[in-house]
Amino acid sequence: MTTTVTAKGQVTIPKSVRDLLGIVPGSQVDFVRAADGSVVLARADKNRPASRFAKLRGHAGKGLDTDAIMALTRGEA
Repeated sequence: MTTTVTAKGQVTIPKSVRDLLGIVPGSQVDFVRAADGSVVLARADKNRPASRFAKLRGHAGKGLDTDAIMALTRGEA
């Protein structure tokens, strides 16, 4: 991905990179020089917004408990 530097030294971070790193307005980013001389863009703050899947993680809703589900998968019910 290529972007152009403005006269003020600003660049636009491509949307795919912002989405990958969870960068939203107000996020802080850090530029880190790697051992090979390249510069890496990293998220500086740890307050990543929750992914659309994080809201669902660990919650199956009301219904069967773990023992009942395991019994069903084993054919014991």
